[in-house]
Amino acid sequence: MGKAHSLAYSGVPMFFWPTEFLPVKKTIAEATPELAAAAATRFGFSESTSDWRSIIDDPAIDVVDIATPNNLHPEMAIAALAAGKHVICEKPMASTLEGAAAMYAAARTSDAVSMVAFNYRRTPAVALAKRYIEEGAIGTVLNLRGTYLQDWSADPASPLSWRFRKSVAGSGAIGDILSHVIDLAHYLVGSISDVTSLTKTYIPERPVQTAGSDSLGNSRAAGAELGTVDVDDEVLTLVKFAGGAVGSLEATRNAWGRNNFITLEIHGTEGSIYFNYENRDELQVCFRSDEGDRRGFRTVYTGPNHPNGEALWPIPALGIGYGETKIIEAHDFFTAIASGGEVRPDFGDGYQVALVEDAIVRSAESGQWIAVPQLDRASGEVSSR
Repeated sequence: MGKAHSLAYSGVPMFFWPTEFLPVKKTIAEATPELAAAAATRFGFSESTSDWRSIIDDPAIDVVDIATPNNLHPEMAIAALAAGKHVICEKPMASTLEGAAAMYAAARTSDAVSMVAFNYRRTPAVALAKRYIEEGAIGTVLNLRGTYLQDWSADPASPLSWRFRKSVAGSGAIGDILSHVIDLAHYLVGSISDVTSLTKTYIPERPVQTAGSDSLGNSRAAGAELGTVDVDDEVLTLVKFAGGAVGSLEATRNAWGRNNFITLEIHGTEGSIYFNYENRDELQVCFRSDEGDRRGFRTVYTGPNHPNGEALWPIPALGIGYGETKIIEAHDFFTAIASGGEVRPDFGDGYQVALVEDAIVRSAESGQWIAVPQLDRASGEVSSR
């Protein structure tokens, strides 16, 4: 994430020009002075520190970017907001529902801009799907099927990093990757109102990581000692949406052959939409209004005529990557700061995702349908049915 965010800050003026702002990468924090100094050189920051609080105390810094393990998010974000700094925070918003609630409360009492880094909604094809839905091109939405499948933790020899420890991560596949699918579902279809869920842990023990940073299962800096995995490897959930649609969401990090397999299939009364992030420049659409002898899925290749197309590449299907979604995210975040406006997803959106995640965990434990508490953004209160 340090690499992705640093690249985004450098890339914003290259893609979105002219611009009202030029990001200046001043100080980066890491766990040790040596790691911090190396990161500053690599990612283009002028200063480094092993004390993140010095960033909060620096009056020259306007924006705090949090890309740490999940349990550290609340303390950092709340301190930054209290100091009047704008905050962008990686997902999931916190390792606990209480932490997410505290972050949202801090954001409500601050004039600063907050953002949760659910960058996949910045993929042009996803934004195009949003446009089609809002225009009514597929009619009333009936169903959404969403998946996020990866294989980086399928190997039992991959080490017990912080992502497998509930005390640090909060959850496994739920917070790490299903949170993205929940955000996409909210973005495209609306608020999830009810869930019934199943979770599974396939690998109960892993070699304890003894050195090095988390490398998403690719690191082998592990000893012979085994440690307990106390988070979920897989989650499946049926959902109901407040607007009347239904759907299913699935996430696992144990699916051999799936790398970053985020898919969305949305059916409406007038058509359907299909998206696969591994073919991120493509959106497949089918419209009921097509003549019967030519009705079927067609592929739209995103380019200059689509969301953010004027800032990206001049030829459709020339190709974007993960980095471009982060550049668009950073641009929207900084634009809100420069204009005094708002940006989504903000800490309210992140808190609502956390409420869904918590309901999924409770449903998996009880085997029952669970109503998702709903955040009233006007009052800041959470209501339960």
